[in-house]
Amino acid sequence: MNESRAAIRYAKAILDLAVDNKSTDAVEKDMRSVLNTLADSKELQTMMASPVVSSEAKKNVLLEVFKGSNTITTGLIDVLVTNKRINLLNNVAEKYIILNEKLKGEGVAFVTTAVPLSVDLEKKILAKIAGLTTDKVVVQNTVDESIIGGFVLRIGDMQLDSSIATKLSNLKREFTNSL
Repeated sequence: MNESRAAIRYAKAILDLAVDNKSTDAVEKDMRSVLNTLADSKELQTMMASPVVSSEAKKNVLLEVFKGSNTITTGLIDVLVTNKRINLLNNVAEKYIILNEKLKGEGVAFVTTAVPLSVDLEKKILAKIAGLTTDKVVVQNTVDESIIGGFVLRIGDMQLDSSIATKLSNLKREFTNSL
């Protein structure tokens, strides 16, 4: 099964559970915390991807890192570890936020940039997004220096990749194909 489809299924299940328990906002806050924590910690990413670290150790570390989270969030971590799908945690968190925002009539625009967004740049991005969708949109910025410059914008299932790294890759492919 495709990892994205699996992440969507987990996210939908968590959303249904959160709706039943009237804790969608608390779980969304936890999912945003998961996204930010994983993005900021290379050590945590390495630990989660390592086949050497036992599932039980991964579970203990994650439960300690996200101590105080909603029981639905800790349950998600437990299920992902038990099913050996903990590598999906970041994707599940992202999909949950998208689904919950859609449920509220809002949207999330994931913007990946080489440097943090300034307030002015965020306003310009929100103005551009307003032309693409009628939903109220919130910007979630992720910094990834490997894109060199430019940005990658994702809203729902639509992606606009205007990064320097992609443009260089396309240029390299064109030169290689023309030889």
